[in-house]
Amino acid sequence: MPDLVPRFREDHVAVIEAFIAHHVGASGRKGVVLGLSGGLDSAVVAKLCAEAIGPRRVLGVGLPEGDGGRDIDDARAWAEALGIGWRVLDIHPVAAAFESELRASRADRVARGNVRARVRMTVLYYVANTERRLVMGTGNKSEILTGYFTRWGDGGVDLLPIGDLYKTQVRGMARHLGVPKRILDKVPTAGLWAGQTDEGELGISYDALDRILLGIELHLEPEAIAEKADVPLAKVRDVESLVASSAYKRKMPLIPKLGVRTVGLDWRE
Repeated sequence: MPDLVPRFREDHVAVIEAFIAHHVGASGRKGVVLGLSGGLDSAVVAKLCAEAIGPRRVLGVGLPEGDGGRDIDDARAWAEALGIGWRVLDIHPVAAAFESELRASRADRVARGNVRARVRMTVLYYVANTERRLVMGTGNKSEILTGYFTRWGDGGVDLLPIGDLYKTQVRGMARHLGVPKRILDKVPTAGLWAGQTDEGELGISYDALDRILLGIELHLEPEAIAEKADVPLAKVRDVESLVASSAYKRKMPLIPKLGVRTVGLDWRE
């Protein structure tokens, strides 16, 4: 068995719920809105929000391209089980209009997928602006560290309550919180194009990825990570490269230093 395995702890739940309650309260907003996809991460965040601030202050929005099929059915059922608000908006007409205006039909699928992620972000912020809500993010630590998110798309949020939990820890939390098996057993996907899966794009399973990321977090040498995580050294190098090359996505736009204190550099807030 590998020595490096991120573990979910039950006290994580109380810490996150306190975080949500504090920051929503401090914002003065009436509640939160999140994209509820029918997948694991958004199901967990919806549950945490409902427990932290009460289901009446939480709105889940389904943002499929088309009817959404089983995923939207699962999202709707979970929203009803939690007692939170629920809406659905088909993003296809908006995304199609973007593609038509940009003549993007022949662009690579990543660029087109990013358009969809940014359309979803725009919808969520419209709801937030008009209803005095915060946009609650559903990204996890595995995605954030590898840059597996769309900047100003699913990465464009106000709070990231599960952002310090690896995907495998989120899975453990989901079991603890009673997320339905139907959602737990799904293959993780961002839903940006047909047949797209997280692990297929990343080229590694989340179980192996998270063991490697934990080793990097602990400042272990690559050889030690490979041994303790029970993965090939080449995979460790690949993940290190992903983390390094996506660093810019985890920062606000960089500003050259000219003043005494510079936003994003040494002006701390």
